[in-house]
Amino acid sequence: MTRGLPAVWSAVFGAPFVAVGAYVFAFQSQYPLVANQPTAPPAAGVPLAAFGLFVVALGVYVQFASTPDRPTMRDGEWIVDERDPAQRSALAKTFAAVPFLAVGLDLLYFTTYPLVYPTLALAAGLYLFSTGIHEYWRNTLTSYLVTNRRVLEEYRFVSLARTEVPLEKVRAVEERRSAFESLFGLGGVHVRAGSTGDLSVTVRSVYDSTAFADEIREEIDRAGDATRTAFDGYVEATPVDAATDDVVDADERDAPSVLDAEGSVESLDAADATFAEAEPRSDGGTDEPIPDADLCGTGADTGHDHS
Repeated sequence: MTRGLPAVWSAVFGAPFVAVGAYVFAFQSQYPLVANQPTAPPAAGVPLAAFGLFVVALGVYVQFASTPDRPTMRDGEWIVDERDPAQRSALAKTFAAVPFLAVGLDLLYFTTYPLVYPTLALAAGLYLFSTGIHEYWRNTLTSYLVTNRRVLEEYRFVSLARTEVPLEKVRAVEERRSAFESLFGLGGVHVRAGSTGDLSVTVRSVYDSTAFADEIREEIDRAGDATRTAFDGYVEATPVDAATDDVVDADERDAPSVLDAEGSVESLDAADATFAEAEPRSDGGTDEPIPDADLCGTGADTGHDHS
């Protein structure tokens, strides 16, 4: 079952439409409100009564509709804050429609003004009423969550709609507060990812919106610090010239290091080091130093030939 009392409020707001529609359709000619009152076409009562029944029925559905399932938390993820949209502003819009509707009915039945005046008043009242009750239903079925990894918006009416923005992709956190929301201490937060804003979460009508936005910014900073720390640790742990073994022989420690074909660091022994230090020849080979034994042998052979 969802939060709040949408079935009760919907019945409160829908019942007058049902009553007025039934009166216009069946009883206005038999039971006039005032003597010689003008009468509306009986067919006009049908849409009024149907609209009221629709409001009541939808409120009952919203009351007993299942709330969104809790999102699956990943490894090392937890909920930092959770908010639900406030219902105060939505109910205020709905109640604001009552004077317009009352004035429209008064102009229609108790005055001789042209029909354009009651029509305009009734149209304004119906607009405020429709937007207010729709916002109330939407807020009832919406929740916002901030974890240490993402910002989520969940909405379930008939089907579930879930939008999430990873913290590492957030590019802007904007606070929004209309004049009407300021009257009730409410505000909104718009979390945008990327330069185009195609991926975004808009938090509407929550209390302490500034504190909520600050929490999102703090989690973004923590996520960025964790990413930088992990990257720095990886770089420091894998230098190219570092020895990989805990125990290294003294000769190997002094020998130059090279990378093998797989990218690991290996030390050269003395013979290999001598070869590695040899100078390249112009034909692509190397000039290798000749050991002393070979020098002596060469000299002996040379001397033998001269004798």
